[in-house]
Amino acid sequence: MAGQTFPFTSSSQRALRLQREWLEWEDRRAAAQRCRSLRWPSSLQARLTRPRRCCRDPAVYNALFSGDLQQVQALFQDEEAANMIVETVSNQLAWSAEQGFWVLAPKTKQTAPLTITAARGYTDCARHLILQGAELDARVGGWAALHEACAQAQPDCVRLLLTFGAKANVLSDEGATPLHLCTAPESLQCAQLLLEAGAAVNLAAEGEVTALHVAAARGLEAHVALYLQHGARVGLRTSQGETALNAACAGAEGPGSSWQHQAVARRLLEAGADPRAAGRKRHSPLHNACASGCGALAELLLRHGACARAPNGAGLTPLDCALQAVRDAPNWEPEGLFAALLDYGAQPVSPEKLKHCANFPRALEVLLNAYPCVPSCDAWVEAVLPELWQEHEAFYSSALRMVNQPRRLQHLARMAVRAQLGSRCRQAAAQLPLPSLLRDYLLLRVEGCIQ
Repeated sequence: MAGQTFPFTSSSQRALRLQREWLEWEDRRAAAQRCRSLRWPSSLQARLTRPRRCCRDPAVYNALFSGDLQQVQALFQDEEAANMIVETVSNQLAWSAEQGFWVLAPKTKQTAPLTITAARGYTDCARHLILQGAELDARVGGWAALHEACAQAQPDCVRLLLTFGAKANVLSDEGATPLHLCTAPESLQCAQLLLEAGAAVNLAAEGEVTALHVAAARGLEAHVALYLQHGARVGLRTSQGETALNAACAGAEGPGSSWQHQAVARRLLEAGADPRAAGRKRHSPLHNACASGCGALAELLLRHGACARAPNGAGLTPLDCALQAVRDAPNWEPEGLFAALLDYGAQPVSPEKLKHCANFPRALEVLLNAYPCVPSCDAWVEAVLPELWQEHEAFYSSALRMVNQPRRLQHLARMAVRAQLGSRCRQAAAQLPLPSLLRDYLLLRVEGCIQ
């Protein structure tokens, strides 16, 4: 057996090398501490409280920011150098109240050599600094090296720092943990390493925001799944009363970019998230989805029990929020979202609000068919663009002809059935033995005219 060899993968070899270096570093640090306690016991406190040396040397900047290992080894040869403060000055735009315009103003930023190298993925440079005595959890400038490594998605540096004893739950000056800063899809491995090292998944930062809130708001499905596997609680609320589901729906940025947040919302709902949980302003996840114009996300919430009628603190229903979103998304087709809300029990909007979708004839048709009689309202007529009226003259003319006129018996029958089914209209229509054309008509299919 002694003559046999075992194959090691590159990751296994790297882990063994890190473990060996860590043990050697621990031995040297313990020996140094014993030596100091024997030779200089009276000066130890003075050394610990001595201010750090501040550096603005361009040679130091170039070595650290470029990852030049030879220069780093030459410049940082002791503990004092490894723990110096690196100070940078850059010009940034700032508003001048006295002059009344934006001006370039110098801004000073302080950081540490280890933080710089960890943020840029210079693992060899970071290892050298650690072996020279760089403080792993020093928060020069507000963040520790582990914060920067996670924020910049540098898993090798995260692994290195954790191997040498960096605290997985180290707090920034704002109270954020490294897990809160895993905000990019590429940072998933960083999050895994932190959790394996004991990071507290439910630890809240400023505003009672957890890592789950952050990942949900950014649409990071893989991060959300990882946190849920490690015990993340979906019911935790921020200081504003927002759950992670609220954050996911609020983070969606329009009809064409919501699929990531929809996937996150599905994960959270499957884990038991409450689709009706509203924040302090009574703004529910459905309000957020409708305000962003995310029809598929809104339908997902409705299928899981979200209330289509509930008003928020300003008295706006989800349908009101969807109408307001129309103005911000001119290329959107909102009729699907409007129909879904009405099928799940939303009440027709007040006639004066129809002007918000006057230039969306298909959406306007859906809303007009929610009334037993087309209401009289000049506001939406005046809002229609002349070129759009010409293009869809058949629809707009039919709508005008039916103002305050009796609707067909077929439409009145549809209204009666929908009123009977209430918020169960869409589910019931799928189960009733109806021809597809009749089912579509019941669910406010767009026909291009009002009769």
